[in-house]
Amino acid sequence: MIVVFGSINVDLTFRVDHQPAPGETILCSGYLASAGGKGANQAVAAARAGAEIAMIGCVGSDSFAELAVDTMQTSGVDTSTILTVEAPTACATICVDISGENSIVVASGANLLTRADQVTGDLFGPDTLLLMQMEVILEENWTLLERAHKQGARTALNVAPAAPVPIEALGLLDFLFVNEIESTAIAAATDIDPHPLEELPRHLSERYGLTCILTLGEAGAVLHGPSGGYTIPALTVATTDTTGAGDTFVGYMAAEIDAGFDAVEAARRASAAAALSCTKEGAQIGIPFASEVDEVMNSLPPAEKRP
Repeated sequence: MIVVFGSINVDLTFRVDHQPAPGETILCSGYLASAGGKGANQAVAAARAGAEIAMIGCVGSDSFAELAVDTMQTSGVDTSTILTVEAPTACATICVDISGENSIVVASGANLLTRADQVTGDLFGPDTLLLMQMEVILEENWTLLERAHKQGARTALNVAPAAPVPIEALGLLDFLFVNEIESTAIAAATDIDPHPLEELPRHLSERYGLTCILTLGEAGAVLHGPSGGYTIPALTVATTDTTGAGDTFVGYMAAEIDAGFDAVEAARRASAAAALSCTKEGAQIGIPFASEVDEVMNSLPPAEKRP
């Protein structure tokens, strides 16, 4: 079972010709309102991969709340532990340009009231994986991480958006996910030389005894864990919208780990799922189901062992 502790948003997505410059107003023909938030996105991805998911988070008592949880519920996520609080449901505005790249602004709202004590004591154990991101109050992450570790649960953190992670927290993690921007923040916090970037997962893995996954977009990913380092290939697709691709990767890999796959094969499936998510518009809308990932796995090259 996976316990996802994190953010729940409504995303307002705008298709634009280019990203707005400072002071510039851009007109577009319409927008898409859909469910999002890194925590909720990863919960949906893991659920569509086949995992049992409990989502821990908060929404407001407003018109956005139902939309924010709808896709989680239809995807099979247990939303019974999501609280309704006296703050607006979080909202993100997303500009997606003609190349599929995006820029995002998030109003955190109810996410800032998510607390570690929402997680009941009986949720953690050896068969549980705790999955966290960086869109809630970070001290709540570290409190819950310590508790989960003490109770024997496996633990995973996606350092997104980039923010400092205490050294003590790194020592309690089993899995650490970073992209190119986030890896720079981790390197600075740990006083590790981030050049070449592809070597950072090895340094973090060896120093803190965890499996580190560095996602590189169209270039795939680099993984380093107890069995060594691997380059994870990417699936070639026609990109429509990259929003949620990183969350799809993290959620899918967590689900495959929970299902018993080794980390390398779990990362391959996650890479394929992330690529497929880029072929559709929207964060949760575009997350593929396990059957869709199964269909493309033969097209994905094997992972390569790194020297």
